[in-house]
Amino acid sequence: MLNSSGILLFQDDSNRSCNIDDFRNQVYSTAYSMFTVFGFFGNSFALFVLFKTYSQRTAFHIYMINLAISDLLFISTLPFRVVYYVNKGKWFFGDFLCRISSYVFYVNLYCSIFFLTAMSISRFLAIVFPVKNLKLVSIKRAKWACAGIWVFVTITSSPFLRSGSYINDNRTKCFEPPLSQGAKTIIILNYISLIIGFILPFTIILVCYTMIIRTLLKNTMKRQQASHRKAIRMIIIVMAVFFLSFMPYHIQRTVHLQFLKQNKNCEENVSIQKTVVITLALAASNCCFDPLLYFFSGENFRRRLPTFRKQSATSIAHDSKRKKSASFQDKSEIFKELEKQNSNES
Repeated sequence: MLNSSGILLFQDDSNRSCNIDDFRNQVYSTAYSMFTVFGFFGNSFALFVLFKTYSQRTAFHIYMINLAISDLLFISTLPFRVVYYVNKGKWFFGDFLCRISSYVFYVNLYCSIFFLTAMSISRFLAIVFPVKNLKLVSIKRAKWACAGIWVFVTITSSPFLRSGSYINDNRTKCFEPPLSQGAKTIIILNYISLIIGFILPFTIILVCYTMIIRTLLKNTMKRQQASHRKAIRMIIIVMAVFFLSFMPYHIQRTVHLQFLKQNKNCEENVSIQKTVVITLALAASNCCFDPLLYFFSGENFRRRLPTFRKQSATSIAHDSKRKKSASFQDKSEIFKELEKQNSNES
């Protein structure tokens, strides 16, 4: 089974010079620790602001919320991976969490790709077909699209639930499928996910962005410069995510599976396995890029921050006024009691 540790790494434990365990443990433990910190705070802050300003929601807003939720679900499994690799490949958390951790990696990977594609289509319709966009893009349709993406990805990724923990050399292993799992099934799954989960969405995004750039070059109205800059920022960020995170992983995964059919020497085996480790860490880094997308190209995301601050300041001012009025009432009651006491004494 394809796995989220290195895609069926066939290692010869008898030949320690061909083993990359130390390299793998160091790279994954460091990378996943960084992704946990930056991804958690970035996505949590974005999600907090998006929910606080939910009354200003748009279709693009709905896609951003779902993307942040997908990232946070994946980030919640990263501490288990960090502990695993810090302990040099020893799993402590049971078979169920092993399966879920592997499964959530792929759910996040392909949910992110499809949500980014949906966001790109939404921005494409808004810029290239602004009149039709009013009918084609709506909050209700965006919600249905998100629900469809979640259902499709969670169901099609279910084969990855088959890969759980197992005992090897008196150690409980996870993310490292044993040799007994069928190579043909793995290759078929790889090509299906490669075409449907990467090539098709990436092609759609390229077409959308080509049309967006052509439209922006034709339209030079100054009043639309802000929306133009926002569209350009989105193009840059999304393309960076695809070229840095998604593309190297999918290319290397396919190359690696073909490489496994051949009998290579130890040096070549180590080299290909190290590239697998690096590209998989890059694939996991997509959860840290998405907060940049919210801030720099989200619809009015930065405008939501002053609104959120105003709401907070208003609530604080309201609380302070309420406390002051309460204190005045308390003081007036005290004065009344003192007057009563004075009148009684007199």
